[in-house]
Amino acid sequence: MKLNIKKIFRSNKENQSSHDSEHIWLDNFLAEIGGLSLFTVNFFKELFRPPYEHKEFLRQANKIGLSTLPLIGITAFIMGLVLTLQSKPMMVEFGAESWLPGMVAVSIVREIGPVITALICAGKIGSGIGAELGSMKVTEQIDAMEVSGTNPMNYLVVTRVLATTFTIPILVLYADAISFIGSYIAINLQGFTSFRLFVNLAFDPLHYSDLVPATIKTFFFGYAIGIIGCYKGYNSLKGTEGVGKAANSAVVISSLVIFIMDLVAVQLAELLNIFN
Repeated sequence: MKLNIKKIFRSNKENQSSHDSEHIWLDNFLAEIGGLSLFTVNFFKELFRPPYEHKEFLRQANKIGLSTLPLIGITAFIMGLVLTLQSKPMMVEFGAESWLPGMVAVSIVREIGPVITALICAGKIGSGIGAELGSMKVTEQIDAMEVSGTNPMNYLVVTRVLATTFTIPILVLYADAISFIGSYIAINLQGFTSFRLFVNLAFDPLHYSDLVPATIKTFFFGYAIGIIGCYKGYNSLKGTEGVGKAANSAVVISSLVIFIMDLVAVQLAELLNIFN
């Protein structure tokens, strides 16, 4: 009887602890959503409030672009090369080898280019912003800016979010172009196809309905990377440990949001195609 009572008490205690952990996780999730929402509202308030930090915006855009160009270029080249090499045997088997450039172009422009480039930027840029602002928060540099009369939300957050929002689409177009070069080289590994013919075959199946939605969603990808990275860094706590957590969580959350945004964008594009 004593053993049964102990087992019942232990099981009840374990169930209670599991329920408590679930409530804590839910509370943290809701608090994170609320905090990010308030941070977003503050961002839009400061966006239209002078002074406008043009020089800092250009510096951040230049920094973001130059720091990611080599990595995105190498990844995009390999992406176009591998996609073409993997698809070519199947296209040859069905006698549709001439459709290969168009198939690769549509795949890269619609999905692979924007998503892969955004994920690379989330890992490179998002973590960098989170760590940079987190270290400034921990060392009280942000508090010092407030005391000195500088608006840190305007100078630190608005400039970085705008820089990612307008730089990511340019990096995606750059990645698409490099991917086409990789695809052209892969096609010419066995045989020869002129570059003019390759360009005609690649761009023939592309339409504005492919390019416009793919370009528009890259602005949202860039905004998500910037706002999440700034939010996690701006609210970093617990010293150097908090800086590491801010950088890590910025990458994880940004990547998840990119996939969700891409899913929504695909569904919206399909609906627009149906109505048209």
